[in-house]
Amino acid sequence: MAITDQQSASEIVHASLFFERFVPAAIDQVFAAFADPDARSEWGAPSDTAVLIYDKTDFREGGTERFRCGSKTNPDIHGTTCYLSIIPNRRIVSTETIDVKGQRLCASLISLELSDHAGNTRLRLTSQIASFTGSDMIKGHEIGNNASLDNLCRYFEQA
Repeated sequence: MAITDQQSASEIVHASLFFERFVPAAIDQVFAAFADPDARSEWGAPSDTAVLIYDKTDFREGGTERFRCGSKTNPDIHGTTCYLSIIPNRRIVSTETIDVKGQRLCASLISLELSDHAGNTRLRLTSQIASFTGSDMIKGHEIGNNASLDNLCRYFEQA
């Protein structure tokens, strides 16, 4: 993803994205799939050609995680997640920044809420994103989250 000087100086594009899934697993299992970076790496990449690699993990309130993602041959997108609020089996609230080649692409506030739904889990994710590179980042964020959450559902369907 090449970023031009025009894009880096453009106005910030804001969006609030909402996602919902009914995951075929109990809440504690779904929460564990988010808490465990190995599990996240397994279902979190949005496609078969992509990879999600955790370089630093610290899943706790106040904890920070660093990851790389992108194509399996060149995971050059760098992210940092900071956990603001974690209530086991109920919610995870975090911030996330995404950078490529030292340039900040976006910043997000992400709220994940879990609730029981007939023995399965209702998952609601809200991402409030500020893109510093235009609306393509918003669209990519939407596509990536949808694909990852679909993968999460398949992760449990295959278990």
